[in-house]
Amino acid sequence: MSRLVVGVDVGGTYTDLFLFDEATGRARVGKVPSTRGREADGFAAGISGLAPLPAISAIVHGTTVGTNALLERKGARAGLITTAGFRDVLEMRRRDRRQTWGLTGNFIPPIDRDMRLEVAERTLADGSILGPVDPEEVAEAARRLLAMGAEALAIVFIHAYANPANERAALAAARAVWPNPHVAISSDILPEIREFERTSTAALNAVLQPVVGGYLSKLDARIRAEGFGGEFLIVQSNGGVMSVETAASLPVRTALSGPAAGVIAAAHIATSAGFPDVITGDVGGTSFDVSLIAGGTPALAAQTTLDFGLVVRTPMIEILSIGAGGGSIAWVDKAGILQVGPESAGSIPGPACYGAGGTRPTVTDANVLLGRIDAARPIGGLARLDTDAASIAIARDVGTPLGLDPIAAAEAILRVANARMAGALRLVSIERGFDPKNFSLMPFGGGGALHAAALIREVGLARALIPRYPGVTSALGCVIADMRHDRVRTLNLPLAATDPAALRAAMDEAEAALSPLLDRAGVAFTGRRVEHALDMNYVGQTHTVSVPVPAGEPTPEALLAAFEAVYAGAYGRLMPGVPVRLLNLKTAVIGTRPKIDLLSLAPSADATVAAATRPSRRIWFGEWVETPVFDRLALPVGAVIAGPAILEQPDTTIVVEPGYQAITDRFGNIVLTLG
Repeated sequence: MSRLVVGVDVGGTYTDLFLFDEATGRARVGKVPSTRGREADGFAAGISGLAPLPAISAIVHGTTVGTNALLERKGARAGLITTAGFRDVLEMRRRDRRQTWGLTGNFIPPIDRDMRLEVAERTLADGSILGPVDPEEVAEAARRLLAMGAEALAIVFIHAYANPANERAALAAARAVWPNPHVAISSDILPEIREFERTSTAALNAVLQPVVGGYLSKLDARIRAEGFGGEFLIVQSNGGVMSVETAASLPVRTALSGPAAGVIAAAHIATSAGFPDVITGDVGGTSFDVSLIAGGTPALAAQTTLDFGLVVRTPMIEILSIGAGGGSIAWVDKAGILQVGPESAGSIPGPACYGAGGTRPTVTDANVLLGRIDAARPIGGLARLDTDAASIAIARDVGTPLGLDPIAAAEAILRVANARMAGALRLVSIERGFDPKNFSLMPFGGGGALHAAALIREVGLARALIPRYPGVTSALGCVIADMRHDRVRTLNLPLAATDPAALRAAMDEAEAALSPLLDRAGVAFTGRRVEHALDMNYVGQTHTVSVPVPAGEPTPEALLAAFEAVYAGAYGRLMPGVPVRLLNLKTAVIGTRPKIDLLSLAPSADATVAAATRPSRRIWFGEWVETPVFDRLALPVGAVIAGPAILEQPDTTIVVEPGYQAITDRFGNIVLTLG
């Protein structure tokens, strides 16, 4: 019996879908315009275009709803109850400034100051309670916040990571008067030392609870009403998946979930193809998302800053985002310098060539005008694109101010966009000690393969590995992502005083707390595993390194050896004689889900280059060149296509520039190299 699993990635411009039949290995892809503000409509319509909802066993969703709400400051009105004297932690931050030099700049905290109330309580750093909290004072503060329009509530007390008793008493008091489930305490969200990061994460979670919870509730109700009876899972920012229930209570963990799914898919594809060291470049409609994968393993960051002052401390795949997507708007600043992004035309009104009301030129308009995107065969199920509208917009907003004809202006737009993308690739590689020539670029998203050749040249990468379905790679990642839940506990102990039995007990306790989350999800796993790591540093340091707990008894000697190996690898030297400290214990439980055999996506055995050949067309490569065009999905394994050439498929277009060659590997990936 077929088991159909669908991955759905809702982006700013397109909703991408990947359907996989686990029984037969059959795959189908879909790409439909996102319905901004009515995401459930595009979501349900896209799935129905692949298979009837009652026939689907599981839907896994990567979403940017939470991220967009934070970046656009469109989250819910939330309240904060905190320890007396700590009302302004959100605004003090780390005393950082939007502009390092100068006294200008502004910051809007996620929770307004009048919505942050104090109560008398005090827990000390050792966990002892100096002053218990008064439940009635908490209830009165909650009533005041409700009267001021609060939709959600975060409770954050000083040192609650060491002892959550006061927070738990406050939670009970607040829930007695709060009319909805959007109430949370910091010790449930992030029981970790450092007040600003804990307060920021709890506050952002509160701001998102009504938004993400409401979105998921409506979406779940919509697909259930249309006959879906399977598993509905949400991708986390750490690359794992979680239940809808968990996502609704901890929506801060969905930040960057769509891009994270893309990185998970990229790691699987790259490792299978024999290129485990890759840098991903996801070009969507709004952004260019970059991540480095070394040895087939994506890098996890302990915290991420979504925008100035918006700090989320929860494990996330390291992703750098810049505003350089297909819908990024090109404009000339007051100094007469051409800029691309960060503002995007999105899906509504979209690029000028869409003919949907957009009048400003974008990267997509430039690609259409230069012939790289076929106006008669656009991706995403759109009708024919309007080349004349693209030309008019580029000429008016870029060509005329810079004294360029429309073609030269379009070429300039692409050069600026490529330069911005190259800068992001260098930031995650060269500036972190990695040599780009040892890495392959994996471009995906609807626009990644349009820019791959230029980025190989500008950054000095070894090659590009273009997946079989680049435009829906994040949706593929949704399908193969494991279920993962993380927990952190502050220890704050000298390494020399560490009791191995006590540390083992803490590890067992964390595992026991997390494992039921896998059990309650109702998901069939192919296996389970537990990972433990310690945040460690030398005494006197602020920053830490993450050290996997070695197998066997976690003795101080074994932990010191593990710490020194990680520290030396990161910084190149040790500090002999300086005591070492254990700050946090981090635990992850992972339920392994089935992985796709990528050979099932390979070209058919009877495919030929002749059958894949389409009529040629003129493409601008510094001059107009009559260029061969091929149906990429119809190319056989081992096909070698010399540039210039265009490889087209429903979800993207691959530009093979002059001097490059494209080879189809045994999985159907395209390996693009210079020379």
